[in-house]
Amino acid sequence: DNYLELEYDLSKVLFIATANSLNEIQPALRDRLEIINLNGYAVEEKTEIAKKHLLPKQKEAHGLDKYSIKLSTAVMVKLIQEYTRESGVRELERQLASIMRNLAMKAAMDDDVRNFEVTEELVEEVLGKPKYTNELYNKANPPGVAIGLAWTYVGGEILFIESTMSPGKGGLTLTGNLGNVMKESATTAMAFIQSHCKELKLEPAIFEKNNIHIHVPEGAVPKDGPSAGITMLTTMVSILSGKKVKPYLAMTGEITLRGQVLPVGGIKEKILAAKRAGIKEIILCKENEKDVDEVQADFIKGVKFHYVEQMDEVLELALEKKKVKDALVF
Repeated sequence: DNYLELEYDLSKVLFIATANSLNEIQPALRDRLEIINLNGYAVEEKTEIAKKHLLPKQKEAHGLDKYSIKLSTAVMVKLIQEYTRESGVRELERQLASIMRNLAMKAAMDDDVRNFEVTEELVEEVLGKPKYTNELYNKANPPGVAIGLAWTYVGGEILFIESTMSPGKGGLTLTGNLGNVMKESATTAMAFIQSHCKELKLEPAIFEKNNIHIHVPEGAVPKDGPSAGITMLTTMVSILSGKKVKPYLAMTGEITLRGQVLPVGGIKEKILAAKRAGIKEIILCKENEKDVDEVQADFIKGVKFHYVEQMDEVLELALEKKKVKDALVF
């Protein structure tokens, strides 16, 4: 071998590399790789992995393999949903390790104890109050607030997109640490709305007298990609028309100037995140239907999917029919 200066043939060696995001791999190198995409786990899958593999592993690591430890499915689901937010199970294993350390301490302090039961009370005692909650997504929002679905390297995420209107000269302000593609989606949405005022029953003069501000919370986290296109357009029409976006509804999709809805990636992770958050309806591009079909039906039971091709279909599904009494008017 020329590199090692040894008589060893590396041409038959298979190198396997892993990465959280393909975008960070140099294009010339990426072109020479065969890429295998691994999807994230559903809650049901994580529960089985934890029971069959993680829990026995942590019991042995903490000297508890000879002890009886009862951990119900309900408690495991609580652990997954309220203390972890990830695509895999690394953080879940860390949380289980914390609980096992607590039980190992109790076993060392009392030789007579041979049986343990991990309850919800014990979980909160060891790990503290839950880190994540779904209550945020269940509250009624005013006009101008819509829920989008995003893909991150740790799995799917729920993304609030907010907009408001103020007196001005038709400016568009974007905040929330947004990337160039996401900013272009907002500009495209604005152009579509302005060119379809008649169909949307909006006065053209509204853009000459008002500024629109779009914000995506958690400004310290960088956000980019075209997936929020239909969500941005929906939130802007919502604030301009004074109509609320329906509760328990999320959406993802790219838009064009003609109002077409284009497919996006990361569908499995996104809809699993929506399911965890208690979302009941999801709007997707018609071409993404095949991605939903690949997800096991039990994992997304209770979630209704709407497949669309045009932006007017999205607005028809997403917005309530009546204006709110305290809608912004300038």
